[in-house]
Amino acid sequence: MGTAVDDEGAKGRRIRGLDAGERRTRRREDLLDAALDLFSAQGYQDTSIEQICKHAYVGTKSFYEVFTGKEALYLALLDRIVADVMGRLASALDSFDEDRDERESARSLIRLFADAFVDDVRVARVTFGEGRAVTPRAEAHRRSNRRMAASFVEEAWRRLGVATGPHTRAVAMGLIGGLFDIIADWLLDADTARSADRGSLQDGLDRFYTVVSSGIISS
Repeated sequence: MGTAVDDEGAKGRRIRGLDAGERRTRRREDLLDAALDLFSAQGYQDTSIEQICKHAYVGTKSFYEVFTGKEALYLALLDRIVADVMGRLASALDSFDEDRDERESARSLIRLFADAFVDDVRVARVTFGEGRAVTPRAEAHRRSNRRMAASFVEEAWRRLGVATGPHTRAVAMGLIGGLFDIIADWLLDADTARSADRGSLQDGLDRFYTVVSSGIISS
């Protein structure tokens, strides 16, 4: 009997069917969801930890059991966004047939890339808007994410049969930076719900990719 009680105590009490680890995971996701809402609506600087906790229905003490501070929460939110976007793109790339046209494959990937941000304007605002470069650490984190995205581009080019060379890495970095800037500029004036506006974004991204990839292919 004593062992059973000790084991249960080590695991922690179950509240609403969740153990301590599951409750921590739930709180983490609730805080990230709240941060997405508030950072996108009022910006990083004007959002306090207290506001985030209130929005997430999480106590301040519980916040610090999950994150060391607001910056750590912001970086985790960026990581969640990147993981979602890269997951969509990787799944799409894996589904392509070997003999599929490179240009059409690239268009599909770019469309998915744009939709990941445009479908939920909160994601776009946090990634490209108010929250940009909020701290030196956040900017370094953002640069690291861009490098990861550039590595994906290089892998996609290899798998799609695009010739690569010594300058491919720099071109891939330029492509990612350009795609991000095109979306960020488009968000200033566009209506994300209008199909015509979304079509204009896709056209711009397609044209930009054509120019960049032509340089790779011809080099």
